[in-house]
Amino acid sequence: MAWNDERVELLKKFWAEGLSASQIASKMGGVTRNAVIGKVHRLGLSGRAAPAKPQRGCDTPGYAAEPAPPAVFAHKAIETIIDEPEFVAPVVLTGGDMTTVATLKGNMCKWPIGDPAKDDFHFCGQSAPSGKPYCAYHAHIAFQPAQRRPDRPSAPPVRIIADARRRAAN
Repeated sequence: MAWNDERVELLKKFWAEGLSASQIASKMGGVTRNAVIGKVHRLGLSGRAAPAKPQRGCDTPGYAAEPAPPAVFAHKAIETIIDEPEFVAPVVLTGGDMTTVATLKGNMCKWPIGDPAKDDFHFCGQSAPSGKPYCAYHAHIAFQPAQRRPDRPSAPPVRIIADARRRAAN
């Protein structure tokens, strides 16, 4: 793809409108986001008139024939209530020693405590469920629940369509 005068003017227009490099690449077709960024840099284009707007399902041309009520696409915070386990003190082995690499067993919590460069470094050592690295308390800290993404309309991305058209033309 060559940057001719017409395409450069189109790039400048889209950039001034506040479109992101990805949005510009999609609208122009036959050009990547990185190519747009490079050309903008070489042209010395400065800030935008308006900030870039994220491309969402309801804002993307071709996804909705008419505007949907705002409540349909409103993003609601997902609240997950997880019982937080009580604090668990590290295991003290017989003889008063703490759990170290040498004393760790497969069913013990491997949560590191302290600075590995210091002599008092040790591991939690509490009982861990079979096949799991941490006790319930440290697993709660280490593993956060996944955030559910809002549903998006299923339609092929504009870039795939543009690529298919370009291949068909060749």
